[in-house]
Amino acid sequence: MMKLGMICAVLCVAFTAPLAAQSSKLRALDTKNDALAWEAVGRLDIGPSGFCTGTLIAPDLVLTAAHCVFHKPSGAKVLPKELTFQAGLTHGQAAAKRGVAQIEAHTGYTPGQSHNLQNVRHDIALVRLAKPIPTHELSPFAVFNGAMPQGAVSVVSYGRGRSDKLSRQNQCQVLGMRQRLIALDCDVTFGSSGAPVFTHLNGRGQIASVISGGGTMGGREIALGMALPPLIADLKRQMYANKPRPKATVRRLGVGANKGSSGAKFVTAKGS
Repeated sequence: MMKLGMICAVLCVAFTAPLAAQSSKLRALDTKNDALAWEAVGRLDIGPSGFCTGTLIAPDLVLTAAHCVFHKPSGAKVLPKELTFQAGLTHGQAAAKRGVAQIEAHTGYTPGQSHNLQNVRHDIALVRLAKPIPTHELSPFAVFNGAMPQGAVSVVSYGRGRSDKLSRQNQCQVLGMRQRLIALDCDVTFGSSGAPVFTHLNGRGQIASVISGGGTMGGREIALGMALPPLIADLKRQMYANKPRPKATVRRLGVGANKGSSGAKFVTAKGS
């Protein structure tokens, strides 16, 4: 979770809260039944002690924040073996648990730099799971392809002090947008980085942004995210281009060997 006080100070003149907008309180999804509709959101564990929030957007792809996949302060990318995705984790039980095969942060994000405006605009990453989670087990969330809607959105996340269960803020407000940055009054904390911001314009929630960090603006706590299109398309191309290719295997056949009916048979030629 990034603290973005300086960024918020720069942007405060552009962001104004909608009149009479009411945001709901954060609510813990304490039981499996409470969490059922949101189990494609999970905890992305980083090494032995750190975590962020991530969301399944395809059977083998998890969307999160780019700064979650880099070590501090070195700026080195986390190794896939250091990450574990636990979908819908609730009191120690996950709907699905997977290791990670590939990590791709958006090329517009520069690790090791201060949390500047450029980094927040590109603070997303895709994580490819070592084994897909079948859609009959968990239904991935779609990414919203339109412009970020004004008004109410919702956020589902993990966070410090609530790391063992999902929490949902049913309604928080988009305070404003500027140059692909989005300010919200959503309740976020450390560990909420990478959390999905849902719009509910078309029935089931679609991911309209990702939480990058939080800070203060005019004495109030706010969160910052980014406009996703076309970042997701960039990341998918990047992931395909960098996807590890299967290693070729060589089968060595001994001369004259005939092990099994499918083995090659060698015939010794005889001169006349």
